[in-house]
Amino acid sequence: MEIIFLIARILFGGFFIINGINHFTKSEMMTGYTASKGVPAPKLAVLGSGVVILLGGLGILLGVYVEWAVLLLAVFLVIVTFVMHNFWKIEDPNAKMMDMIMFMKNLALLGGALAFLFVPAPWMFSLAGLL
Repeated sequence: MEIIFLIARILFGGFFIINGINHFTKSEMMTGYTASKGVPAPKLAVLGSGVVILLGGLGILLGVYVEWAVLLLAVFLVIVTFVMHNFWKIEDPNAKMMDMIMFMKNLALLGGALAFLFVPAPWMFSLAGLL
């Protein structure tokens, strides 16, 4: 079972690591979208949130500072879910459906992040003992 948990950490943490990197490599595109949602200082929001999810993803993947990693991911997901994917404010049916899907995906990711808090530490195959 430990290998399955490791695979879950790779998939879950990797998702946030890749998206965190995208916040830097695709920052111009993301900044435009963030600005369109009325977020103040959109460039800073994109770069700051990139750091947050990169660190959160690394914490889950490596099994270190898990409580902090979950906190970072949870704060990010709650803010982004309700600010960036507020489907109830959108008129266009296609855009509304896409934001509703993203909203629901983020809620599922939030549930997954919170579940990591209930796995006893230290985790197998983690770097927790080295730090």
